[in-house]
Amino acid sequence: MSRYIKNLIRQGEYQQLDFKFEIADAKKIARTFSAFANTTGGTLLIGVKDNGVIVGIKTDEEIYMAEAAADLYCQPKVSYTGHNWKIDGKWVLELKIPKSEHGPHLAPWKNKKMAFIRIGDENHLANSVIYKVLLQKRHQNNGVLVKYLNEEEFLLNYLKQHEFITLSAFTKLMNVTRYKAERILVNLISVGILTYSRIENTYVYMLNQ
Repeated sequence: MSRYIKNLIRQGEYQQLDFKFEIADAKKIARTFSAFANTTGGTLLIGVKDNGVIVGIKTDEEIYMAEAAADLYCQPKVSYTGHNWKIDGKWVLELKIPKSEHGPHLAPWKNKKMAFIRIGDENHLANSVIYKVLLQKRHQNNGVLVKYLNEEEFLLNYLKQHEFITLSAFTKLMNVTRYKAERILVNLISVGILTYSRIENTYVYMLNQ
C-alpha cells in the first residue's frame, strides 16, 4: 500500500491535498481542517515535507494533536478519518477530511474563531461574503430565490466584459451599500452563477464557467 501514498505525494499539494512535516501546534492544524471541511474536502499527510520528501512522524503525539485540532479547536468540530502508513520504514499519518454540510467550521485566529477556506494549495481566511455563502449553503434545502434586478443585471453584464470584480469596485460602480453588494454576491455564488478566487490577497468574483 506504500504505492498509494507515494502516488498521492507525486501529485503535489493542491486544493484537496496538503503536506505537513509535523503537527507542532494543534490550533494551526485546525485551520487546515476548517479549510478542507468548508471547501471541497481533502487529504492531509503528516510526516511529509512540502517538497514531497517523507520524513515520517516521530510519535503518536501527532494523532492526539489531530484529534485536538478537529474536536477541541474547530467549532463545530470537524469529522475526519485517520490511517497510519509505513513507507520505507517511516510512518506517515493520513487524515481525510470530507466536505461538510454543517459549516462554516471555525478555527483559532488571533484570539478568536474564524472560518477558513482552501484555494489552490493554501488556506485563507473567509471574508464576510464567503462566510455568508457558507452559512447559506447550510440552509440550502430552503432554496435561494434570486431576483434579477438592476444591480444583478449590471453585475452579470459587467462580468461578461471583464474577468472579475471586487466587492469594493461593485459597491462604487453601482453606488449601493456594502451590505446590499454583499447580499447580491452571496446569492449569485450560492446558486452557482458566480464563483470566487484571490488575486494579490484580495477576493475577486467572476462568472462560474
